[in-house]
Amino acid sequence: MGKSNHRLERGFGQSLRNWEKLGGPATKGMTPDAFVEMGWGRLVFGHTFEDNARIVETMTRYGYDSRDIAMYIIDPHVVVSLAPEKLFLDPSHTFRLWSHDYTIDHRARNPFVIQRVSTRQEAEAINRIYSLCRMKGADPDFILDKRANKLRTYMIAKDLAQDRVIGTVTGVDHVAAFNDPEKGASLWSLAVDPQSDFPGVGVSLVRHLCEHYFTRGRAFVDISVMHDNKKAIALYEKLGCHRIPVFCIKRKNPINQDLYTTHQQYPKLNPYAKLIVDEAKQRGIRIDIVDEAFGLFTLTLGSKTISCRESLSDLTTAVAMTKCDDKRLTRKLLAKHNIRVPEQIMYTDLPTAGKFMEKHRAVVVKPARGEQGEGISVDISQKKELETAIKKARDACPDVIIEELAPGQDLRIIVINYEVVAAAVRKPPVIRGTGTHTVRELLEKYNRRRMAATGGESRIPMDEETERTLAQNNLDYDTILPEGKEVVVRKTANLHTGGTIHDVTDQLHPELVQAAVAAARCLEIPVTGLDFMVPDVAGSEYVIIEANERPGLANHEPRPTAQRFVDLLFPETAVKYKE
Repeated sequence: MGKSNHRLERGFGQSLRNWEKLGGPATKGMTPDAFVEMGWGRLVFGHTFEDNARIVETMTRYGYDSRDIAMYIIDPHVVVSLAPEKLFLDPSHTFRLWSHDYTIDHRARNPFVIQRVSTRQEAEAINRIYSLCRMKGADPDFILDKRANKLRTYMIAKDLAQDRVIGTVTGVDHVAAFNDPEKGASLWSLAVDPQSDFPGVGVSLVRHLCEHYFTRGRAFVDISVMHDNKKAIALYEKLGCHRIPVFCIKRKNPINQDLYTTHQQYPKLNPYAKLIVDEAKQRGIRIDIVDEAFGLFTLTLGSKTISCRESLSDLTTAVAMTKCDDKRLTRKLLAKHNIRVPEQIMYTDLPTAGKFMEKHRAVVVKPARGEQGEGISVDISQKKELETAIKKARDACPDVIIEELAPGQDLRIIVINYEVVAAAVRKPPVIRGTGTHTVRELLEKYNRRRMAATGGESRIPMDEETERTLAQNNLDYDTILPEGKEVVVRKTANLHTGGTIHDVTDQLHPELVQAAVAAARCLEIPVTGLDFMVPDVAGSEYVIIEANERPGLANHEPRPTAQRFVDLLFPETAVKYKE
């Protein structure tokens, strides 16, 4: 018998003994028909109900968007059969961590803190993370309700240096919920900010919550996890969790419809195409995949068909695409319309490029055409670096641009149908030393986290540019980075080369909004991602360095980028969708 089967058998045997001890539903001493309001829906404890019909009534009392969950149901198949149009059996496993199996990790030293949520700002940050992870949040006042402190526990991981919440988890005390004779608890809504570059946030949240309950005399913590989430399952097993035969029933709603509806899967479709396809599907628009790997698909409604490659569609003309594709032309057109751009020259010879570099002290070298950060070198200030950067850019495109290095933050603004829909600051990748791992090992760990968070779209290449940036800090791949030391390993903030993206839509200065719309109109492009360099997103100073004809809309969730894109393509569905 394999290891996993042994664990399941052990949990199953324990569970049978527990059911025999409890004697079935509504055991004497337990609160009957027990459920807990979670803000996103109800957590229903099925084994406290005498009647399956009462479980169905409790689960379906709220509206379609309520994320109700029922656990510990004796006959889950029977309950689902009573309301198959409203309920479904969740394809998740349940793991149990017994207090006597748990070992505290005294070696853990995290560069962040785990604490209980205490302010409205922190509660709002929890909802921000849930939105990024496509999870349903709760009203901040509900989260901060002190009367429910013994019932629900909200913990957050916080980066104190930036005063930023980077993860959250919720716990429910079963003794407070239904006077549980087994003295258990359960863990829910574990979420980590996909843009966080800290390792170990999820496991630290799980450990702290479990230790919180174990020190209060709880015998176990139950955790529900999707059956195919191999990374999470491996984590829980490493902590000492054992799988038990407990199943969840969930309320059908838009958030989890992929778990119960029959639909064609496209495993090779990237996140940028998938976001749009999913939005179109919700509106009843027919989708035909032309090529998964290239993100090519067509959308059809009635007699109208539009071809797309991610956010690039038939509505973007070849002329508009040309205006964005060639960075020389982009700059020329924007400058002609009095939109601020950095000084720039075409590379002709090394002496001329060297004089331009000396004039501006530091420059950016990039191919005249290209995308996803390929061939770009930033902060070039030495002759040898300049030669290397020019060669690198030429490998991507024969024509090379030398541009003044504009200081400030790298800001991407998404304009759809000549309206600003989203804005985000892009930051270059940063690794943090542990005192035991080499730079190479830290890069590998960083890449695993970023690849998992972005569907395989973001990673730091171990190339000459990374080596150059490390060398500027007197480091190489084999250096053991001191504990707590932070190192920027790329000068570019491009997502595809490991950068992170942070929403600032609500902070934009009106002049930046106006400049973005003016630039889109100047280029005559209905969907674009404009790259600004700004000292402050709340200020009016800026230069525009690039325009992208196929911006990655998925990078800006939960902003309604896909909704506005499909509104543009099929405006007749917009009102129907918003109602």
